[in-house]
Amino acid sequence: MGAVTESLDSSRLAAWRAYIESSQRLFTQLEEDLRTDSDLSFADYHVLVLLSEAPGQRLRMGELANRLVFSPSRLTYQISSMQRRGLVSREPCPDDRRGSQAVLTATGLLTVREAAPHHLISVRTHLMDDLDDDEVACLTRIFERLGDRLRAARDASTTHAKN
Repeated sequence: MGAVTESLDSSRLAAWRAYIESSQRLFTQLEEDLRTDSDLSFADYHVLVLLSEAPGQRLRMGELANRLVFSPSRLTYQISSMQRRGLVSREPCPDDRRGSQAVLTATGLLTVREAAPHHLISVRTHLMDDLDDDEVACLTRIFERLGDRLRAARDASTTHAKN
């Protein structure tokens, strides 16, 4: 173990392990519930929600990949799968013919509207109902700060790689 530099102290190691194990269990449970209730994967649901909230219910593929934290190839695969099921369509961008956008279909909108109440019950049952207001505020602060830092680091590395 000579390659390991500095270990985490016991409280940080316990926090890390608790986070990893519980977040994996939570994600697995939420996805199982989604599949049971609406035959959607978590990624399907996330795409449908993002498109349903977007202006014109459409997003450029690059923007959608960025919001989902998907590689372009993973997003292409995801959108192709959803296209086959009639949930989304893919169209050229009107202002840039080289780009394309994912567009929510009527079927996709109906699907997300039917799935949302079940998913929210699952989120409440498995996470939110067990937290008090201070814990929710604390989680929000932690994950917003972490997300901002990770996005900034990713943007900096992407910009650096282009130069």
